[in-house]
Amino acid sequence: MKKRFTCTLLFIAIALGVVKIARAQDPQADAGTYMTAISTAETDMNKAYMAYISASAHSSRKRKIEKLRNIAVDNIVICQNTITNLPPYKGDNSLRQSSLKFIQLCYKIFNDDYTHIVNMDDIAERSYDEMQAYLLLEQATNDSLEMGNKRIAAAEKAFAAKYGVTLISERTELGDKMEATGRETRYHDKVYLLFYKCNWEDNQLTEAVNQKNVTKIEQVRSALGKYAIEGLKVLDTLKAFDNDGSLANACRQALSFYKTEADTQAPKLTDYFMKEEAFNKLKATMDAKSADQRTQQDVDAYNKGVNEINAAVNTYNQTNQDLNNGRNDVINTWNATEKQFMDIHTPYYK
Repeated sequence: MKKRFTCTLLFIAIALGVVKIARAQDPQADAGTYMTAISTAETDMNKAYMAYISASAHSSRKRKIEKLRNIAVDNIVICQNTITNLPPYKGDNSLRQSSLKFIQLCYKIFNDDYTHIVNMDDIAERSYDEMQAYLLLEQATNDSLEMGNKRIAAAEKAFAAKYGVTLISERTELGDKMEATGRETRYHDKVYLLFYKCNWEDNQLTEAVNQKNVTKIEQVRSALGKYAIEGLKVLDTLKAFDNDGSLANACRQALSFYKTEADTQAPKLTDYFMKEEAFNKLKATMDAKSADQRTQQDVDAYNKGVNEINAAVNTYNQTNQDLNNGRNDVINTWNATEKQFMDIHTPYYK
């Protein structure tokens, strides 16, 4: 299965609107210009970040994506330097300091935390729990950014109120695109976990079949059926994303396949291994007897066993072929649908 995450997709909510100065009680106090200088620096940082997010969703060129991430980091540094070089406004360092703390958080996430999240990406394929932990780590990172954004908004309002600046918030194209990216990511991750949970169990089932481990097959089969049913129930109540139900439908197709695999197909594989074991015992008993020791009853039982194992082999091979074909179909459908979903709903930005 193709890995969903080629890089970290975070959502920074800052600058959802642009601040305009409506009036100032004291025309000589340049508080509005001071606020604009900070806002402009943050907006330039966000533009570089959104270009990176857009490339992450729409491009398969890893070098390009990494280059844009480095540019985003460079713009964080530029933003930090720009605001650091601003002196406190009339001795008031509150707005400047609040902005710097948030920018430092962004820098930490794109450097120290980025390496950790990428490492998590590598291990997330090992189990559902690790994949869930990976997505939770991303969400925790997003939550930290959102809290930082709220602190900036509060500091901005307090600063404006203190210096008599009236603010008018307007939505911006950049802010709208960042907001849309966050919505798309949250929806995708919810559906993806339903798919991944069953897909991972299916991989475990394949491994158990290759090992001819009947006990493990039954354990995994039970879990797979349970997770498929649970996932289908979630999908039954999940609304389409902006009238687009394609991702949920692709997930439903996959989970329906996994449910059928658990309910009707996997038992055929278990049945074959049990018949194979029984036949091997029968054959060993037959081989242990010399020709003159074998009774007609022994011969009849052996011939019956041969017919049964031959029929079981045919059923086993056909079942495996059906499973492999179905497995390839649902995975290819999921990958194609996921790519199309991201192309449609992740905004383009350069």
